[in-house]
Amino acid sequence: MEELPVFTNDAIVFGLLMIALGFVFYTSSQKEGFWKKFYAVVPALLMCYLIPAIFNSLGLIDDSTSNLYFVSSRFLLPAALVLMTLSIDLKAVFNLGPKALIMFFAGTLGIILGGPLAILLFSVISPESIGGAGPDAIWRGLSTIAGSWIGGGANQAAMLEIYEYNPDLYGGMVLVDIVVANLWMAIVLMGIGKNEKIDNWLKADNSAIEELKNKVSNYAASVTRNPSLADLMIMLSLAFGAVGIAHWGAEVISAFLSANFEVFTDSKSALSSFSSTFFWMITIATAIGIILSFTKFKSYEGAGASKLGSVFIYILVATIGMKMDLGSVFDNPALIGIGLVWITIHIIILVVTAKLIKAPYFFLAVGSQANVGGAASAPVVAAAFHPSLATVGVLLAVFGYVVGTYGAILCTILMQMASTS
Repeated sequence: MEELPVFTNDAIVFGLLMIALGFVFYTSSQKEGFWKKFYAVVPALLMCYLIPAIFNSLGLIDDSTSNLYFVSSRFLLPAALVLMTLSIDLKAVFNLGPKALIMFFAGTLGIILGGPLAILLFSVISPESIGGAGPDAIWRGLSTIAGSWIGGGANQAAMLEIYEYNPDLYGGMVLVDIVVANLWMAIVLMGIGKNEKIDNWLKADNSAIEELKNKVSNYAASVTRNPSLADLMIMLSLAFGAVGIAHWGAEVISAFLSANFEVFTDSKSALSSFSSTFFWMITIATAIGIILSFTKFKSYEGAGASKLGSVFIYILVATIGMKMDLGSVFDNPALIGIGLVWITIHIIILVVTAKLIKAPYFFLAVGSQANVGGAASAPVVAAAFHPSLATVGVLLAVFGYVVGTYGAILCTILMQMASTS
């Protein structure tokens, strides 16, 4: 039986997370002294993620006994997407060009090739770690990670059904998924603080990104006002009204597809991820935000719509951090090693592609997270560059859902061949 954390009451856990966020924002706002030097090296966003991870590692809190991530990802994330999309200039987003898509697919290719190459490497240095027969075969378990890292939770579940990995061993694969993906996300967040230096090294042209940021910032400056209570209530009504519509629409669409098309209910089907209510919820919420950006509600950016959205995003970041137990890295070193080699190949392909096409770090970071992190992480990373860029993260994450199962099946076929070679 697993030992319970010190705090299992979500009110207490939420209080701890908010104290952690308040501490980070207070210290990062200091203009001189130790904290100014500290945050020049470690981004504030990373600390918002790392402190809850430390709480988890110390046994104070645990994601498995809390509903806070579920609430944040299902309520606060879609609300944040609506608020951050209010001021979006859709034409400027499309003007970002094809590099965003190229980097996304480079990330996908990195996952597809990384799995079999990691198996080939470990077949030399640690053959026992990639063995197993029948339902216990390691390549079957790794197929679930491929599904998660290209698409998301729905694709991961589909791969578990398709390749019938032993459910009793599945927890080990989930651990690798969480540990390695979150370690990489931490590195991505650190890179955001150095993105200008990275862009210079990549010889990247980020003028289109700067133009989009400037357009949104200039528009916000032109309509800026001190928000009244009415402004705040209207923004919250827009955000959570949209969340309600998104949840309702997601349930209706998912139920309709499941009831009328067998291909969506078959968990072994590559199209089963389209019956995911989370996928439709994120898609509908983003669509509502884009529609509202063509109305007079766009002016609420001047009252701080994207700042309010950022509050929700930071709470989500803290709950994502709760999932990370830093001590678990040492629980199954061989499996974690396979995961680390796998993600390293993903990173190498991304960096080489970015260097070749001179893509900015923004596209590298968001293209990677749209694969590895999915719809919960890609908007967070995109918004860390600028709130107006959150939509780019969502659009790329949607591509992840679309290609997730297909890409994971190809990756698994290659991993099976690598395991038996």
